[in-house]
Amino acid sequence: MTTQIFQASTLYGTATLAAALDSGCFRPADRRILLVCNNAATPETTPALDAAPGFEKLRDRFDDVISYNETLFPFHPGGWAPRGDDLPLWERFLRHEWQLGSDGVELAVESIQVNPSLALAQIFTGAPVTVYADGLMSYGPTRNKIDPLVGTRVDRVLHLDLVPGLKPMLLTEFGVPGEIVPTAAFLKVLTELAPSGGELPEAGEPALLLGQYLSALDILTAEQEENLHVRMLKGAVALGHTTVVFKPHPSAPAHFTRSLAQEAEKLQVELIVLDTPVLAEVLYQRMRPALVVGCFSTALLTAQALYGLPVARIGTEVLLERLAPYENSNRVPVTIVDALLPDLRDRGAVTEQRSGMDVEALGALVRAVGFAMQPKIYPGLRPQVETWLARHLNPHTLRYFKRRRLSSLALPGGVPAQLAFIPRNATVRRVARKARSLRRSARR
Repeated sequence: MTTQIFQASTLYGTATLAAALDSGCFRPADRRILLVCNNAATPETTPALDAAPGFEKLRDRFDDVISYNETLFPFHPGGWAPRGDDLPLWERFLRHEWQLGSDGVELAVESIQVNPSLALAQIFTGAPVTVYADGLMSYGPTRNKIDPLVGTRVDRVLHLDLVPGLKPMLLTEFGVPGEIVPTAAFLKVLTELAPSGGELPEAGEPALLLGQYLSALDILTAEQEENLHVRMLKGAVALGHTTVVFKPHPSAPAHFTRSLAQEAEKLQVELIVLDTPVLAEVLYQRMRPALVVGCFSTALLTAQALYGLPVARIGTEVLLERLAPYENSNRVPVTIVDALLPDLRDRGAVTEQRSGMDVEALGALVRAVGFAMQPKIYPGLRPQVETWLARHLNPHTLRYFKRRRLSSLALPGGVPAQLAFIPRNATVRRVARKARSLRRSARR
């Protein structure tokens, strides 16, 4: 007997799994379990994906739906990890709770680098693992160094073809191949979800603005994020759009739309704020927007690659500067969107939907950024990254790197080697502070 356990935390991820199952990406099994993980900061007050509109359309792909949160209560799925000595006890417990008996287990998980996916892979020692990705992070490097006892059991990375021709970097240190979930199957699943939008407002071909709630990730302050939304609105109106739909992030507070509404009133345009938690892809089918605007949301790429809709990005240059530490896993998604999609402020690029880079150049850039993020995980990339930087680093491409990072890795574009000691030399820093103090005294 074989039981397949599919761990999911979002409706979008569940739709990806449904498309993979419909396409035969998973071999037959005696039982299929959807393990629902609610990773919200306060899951008690946030509905899980199996309570989301449209979930019932995906339910029949699975024999059982089990809440991981209820199994682990009172622990949080994202914050709990089993101790190494307790792994056999936890496997025995989960087999009892989920009625697995002595079945062979196969896992399909989201982010293998972190819990709850990592915990599941550790508990079910020996189980083959499929990692599936529904966003842009799979194109970037593995976030943390993974125990070979887990990494060598991953047989593939299932992903949507959001950037045709670009291959995932995730888990390539273990030689894990990427496998595309057929686009036609995914679109078919999304078509099933389209009626789940409920009473969506009528808006013929509006400009659609995508909110991401970046302040919750400490990337922007709440005020900066509200200002970003206002910039989206102004940019859309400057391009001639008079009806604008704003889709806030499901977790974002209601007051986030206040300044947006005030600005819409000033500009005398119709603003519709959605209060129904639906996938952006449902809106693409129901409203067929004339333009989709966002920062670095995955939904920008699904709009362009899967639905052929015009898109524009804004705010990526600020995020490239502020993302910290450099190895922040959002860096590659921001890099891809910034390099590939037209800037909202460039009317010609948005109108003509000019791509910033071809896929070959984008792939080389992503590998260079990925190596700079995780040089210890991908040491074999150093020679080609050095060559790329020596040939292509310029004021424009430098935005994707930090000089300090390049210097610390001894890569082209960093501080010259003969001056590299300066930032780390205590005496030099002390003299510089003294000089600045004397300069201030002289000005008085």
